[in-house]
Amino acid sequence: MTKTLLVDALGWLGVVLLLLAYGLVSSRKLAGDSPLYQVLNLIGSALVIVNSADRGAYPSVGVNLAWMGIALAALIAGRRGKR
Repeated sequence: MTKTLLVDALGWLGVVLLLLAYGLVSSRKLAGDSPLYQVLNLIGSALVIVNSADRGAYPSVGVNLAWMGIALAALIAGRRGKR
């Protein structure tokens, strides 16, 4: 597998995870503050960042870094709330 194909596959997997998360919340199968929703967003964004950075699409890198930050903050807040 070439680097380009791998980077594309990772980017597409990230997009699928982000859309899955959005679809599950929109259909009320997951809560917006659920750990699974946040993990799907975190991993999906990280994979899109790999693809975007490789292509030099820095606005996409920026928005996905913010998306990851929001997901991390929600996961941390959720863990603190359980203690």
